[in-house]
Amino acid sequence: MLDSNKIIGFIPITDAARAKSFYADTLELKFVSDDQFALVFDANGNMLRLVRMKEFTPQRFTILGWEVPDIETAVRQLSANGVKFERYEFVQQDDLGIWTAPGGAKIAWFLDPDGNNLSVSQHT
Repeated sequence: MLDSNKIIGFIPITDAARAKSFYADTLELKFVSDDQFALVFDANGNMLRLVRMKEFTPQRFTILGWEVPDIETAVRQLSANGVKFERYEFVQQDDLGIWTAPGGAKIAWFLDPDGNNLSVSQHT
């Protein structure tokens, strides 16, 4: 039933101005609106709602990721925009912070200003 419908992503935030700057300027997503409950962005035709919270505990796992055609280019562009990629002791990452999974997928992780774990990945 839902296989032909768009997905809406929800990410908790505590500081709307800081989040808007990161998602619009750093990640270059199109800002759509502020409806008092959330900042709304267009993520390639999908709605991304940055939901205002007084407080929350960020999860350690990835809550949202983007599939990209060329991860090295994406990581370099995001790094040039000020994104710092995370390093994890439990996986072997290259100089850019990219991990190659046993199945061949490549993933790099970064945090938004609220500590939400985001990623870019390239799948074979």
